[in-house]
Amino acid sequence: MKRPTIKDIAAAAGVSKGAVSLALNGRAGVSESTRARVLDVASTLGYRPSVTARALSSASADAVGLVLVRPPRALGDEAFFFQLIAGMQSEMSSALLLQVVSSRDAEIALYQRWWAEHRVDGVFLVDLLVSDPRVELMSSLGLPAVVVGGAGHHGSLASVWADDYAAMTSVVEYLKSLGHRRIARVAGLSSLLHTVRRDQAFESAVDGVIVSGDYTAEAGAAATRSLLGSVEPPTAIVYDNDVMAVAGAEVALSLGVVVPDELSIVAWDDSVLCQHGRLTALSRDTFAFGARAARALLAVVEGASPTDVEDVLPELVVRGSTGVAPGR
Repeated sequence: MKRPTIKDIAAAAGVSKGAVSLALNGRAGVSESTRARVLDVASTLGYRPSVTARALSSASADAVGLVLVRPPRALGDEAFFFQLIAGMQSEMSSALLLQVVSSRDAEIALYQRWWAEHRVDGVFLVDLLVSDPRVELMSSLGLPAVVVGGAGHHGSLASVWADDYAAMTSVVEYLKSLGHRRIARVAGLSSLLHTVRRDQAFESAVDGVIVSGDYTAEAGAAATRSLLGSVEPPTAIVYDNDVMAVAGAEVALSLGVVVPDELSIVAWDDSVLCQHGRLTALSRDTFAFGARAARALLAVVEGASPTDVEDVLPELVVRGSTGVAPGR
């Protein structure tokens, strides 16, 4: 008779192969009822685990994972992640397994599959949510992980982060020193922790308007057009990334709003786009930030206790897109 496999058990038990692997290896990630059903089916079929497979599963995968939740086309516009990934890779001899998925549920399912199949030795978690199920998942699986961002919300996991609250406060105070009082903010995704922190800092520093965006040029353009068409348009706008800021500057030009005489523009995360467009921007060494995250993950993979590392505060680089408020 053919020797039964995990695939056979999965079909008989009505579960995935990943769930079978979790149940057979006594790992978290499946309910006790599912575990019992899988073990019962395995016993009935006469399943015996392969000694070779067991040995392989305990070896290093020689790879770490990074999952990004966003439309694949949008990734090409995000210079931040290219620099971050380059910095990560500079510190690692192992492979970086990068996957782009469409939803948070798909991301979580991928982590579970990677863990069950021992595809990675650890993962980077980016775009942390205020209450993020991935933090608890990594702890329950025992999968080494480093949270990139998210101070105070990373549980027992290692974290490398910068102070978004202090950085936003510095931007608003700079604009206020130029006489700006009608200041607006074009924010990123509202579900992300760093967006919430920046919103909180902005609202504490000025009585301004916040418009939600999604980091795309289309969102930046639409938000700018709406703000400049209001009864009392802002004299300064802070954008949550370079792409939205460049799009906003183009909209201002098309509407005849002169930058910086009538409108000052500040971008988060300096880039080549900001440099060539002479946009004032918050700048940090994203390559070095990625390298720090990689060193933190490698340390955890090798058995070190998780650390919480605060990166240097981003520095405001003033260029031609900001000036004194109109009428000052």
